[in-house]
Amino acid sequence: MKTLSLVMIVKNEEAVLGRCLDSVKDIVDEFVIVDSGSTDRTKEIALSYNANIYDYVWSNHFADARNFALSQSKSDWNLVLDADEYIMNDCAEEIKAFINGNPAIGRVKRIDAFKDKEEIAYAQCFISRLFPKGVFYEGRIHEQVVSDLPRIKINVEVGHDGYVESLRTQRNVPLLLMEIQAHPNHPYYHYQIAKEYRGIENFELCHHHLAEAYILLKRNENYHPNVVVDYLYAMISSKELDKGLAVIEAETPKLNDFPDFHFVCGQYYLDLILNDTANHAHLLPLIEQSYLKCLQLGETDRYDSVLGTGSFSALHNLGVFYEVTGQIDKAIAYYREAASYEYAPSENRLKAL
Repeated sequence: MKTLSLVMIVKNEEAVLGRCLDSVKDIVDEFVIVDSGSTDRTKEIALSYNANIYDYVWSNHFADARNFALSQSKSDWNLVLDADEYIMNDCAEEIKAFINGNPAIGRVKRIDAFKDKEEIAYAQCFISRLFPKGVFYEGRIHEQVVSDLPRIKINVEVGHDGYVESLRTQRNVPLLLMEIQAHPNHPYYHYQIAKEYRGIENFELCHHHLAEAYILLKRNENYHPNVVVDYLYAMISSKELDKGLAVIEAETPKLNDFPDFHFVCGQYYLDLILNDTANHAHLLPLIEQSYLKCLQLGETDRYDSVLGTGSFSALHNLGVFYEVTGQIDKAIAYYREAASYEYAPSENRLKAL
C-alpha cells in the first residue's frame, strides 16, 4: 500500500491549523510542516499532532518553499494544503484508491469563501494538490505543479476561507509585480494581480491588468474563461464599458456553456443601459435572456465557477428584472424559488413585496 504525507508551508496559523490537521489526520501517514518564522502557537499546535516540523528562511519564492517542504516528505505520495484549507467531505477511500492506482496528478475541488458586498459568497475551482513523490512546483507566486502526468479530477472537496479576511494582498502584489517584470507577456500574472487589486477595490488597476491579460491570451489556457468573466466585471466596476459588447460577441461561441459568462453579461447589459439609455435601451431583453441561459445551464463543474450563477443568484436577478419592469407576479415567483436555497437577498425582497 502506498503512503501519503500532508505537506504544508505555514507562518502564524494558530487560528486555523488545527482545523486543517483534524480534517486529514485519518487520511495521511505523515505531517510535514515547514515553518517560515511563526511567532504564535503554530509550532506548538503542529507538535500536538506529532508533525515533523522544519524551519525555513522565507525567500519571497513560494515554489522554493513548497519544494523544500516536498523534499522532506518520506511518503510515496504528497497532499498539499494551506493552513486555511481543510477537507470537507468523506474522501479517504477515494484518495486511497487514487494513490494506489496509476501515477497521476489529482485535482481537488476547492470551495473558496469570499465577500461579495455584505454577503459571503462561494466559488469553486479545481487545483492540482495530490501527486507522487518527485513532482515539484515552479513560480515565485501562484506556483504551479510541473509534470507531464495526466491531471484527473477526484472527489475531494477542500474548504478555504482565507479570502474572507486577509492581509495577503500586501505580500502578493510585490511578488506578482516581480513576475510581471520577468514575464511581461504572460497573461497569468496579469490575471492574478488583477484579482489582488479587485480585493482592495482598486478597480482602475484591476481593469488595466485584465485588459492586458485579455490581449495576451492564446485562448487555450484553462483560466481563459475566468479572465473573460473578470474582465467584464472589471469594466463594470471601473465604468470602462466601451469594449464589452465586442468581447461578448467574440467570446460567446467558446463560452456559451459557462453560466458565469452569461451571468456577467446580464450585469454588463444593465450597466450599459443605465450608463447610456438612449443608445442601448434595445439591449434590455438580453438581460432576461442572459439569466434564463444561466438557469438552463445550471451549476457547472466544467469551469471554475461562482456558486449560484446557475441557480439562486440567477433566479434572484431575474426576480429583480421582473420587479423593475413591473412584472410583480413573475418577480415573486423567481424570488420564491431563489429563497428556497435560503438566499437572503431574495428572502428580503419577498418580505418587502
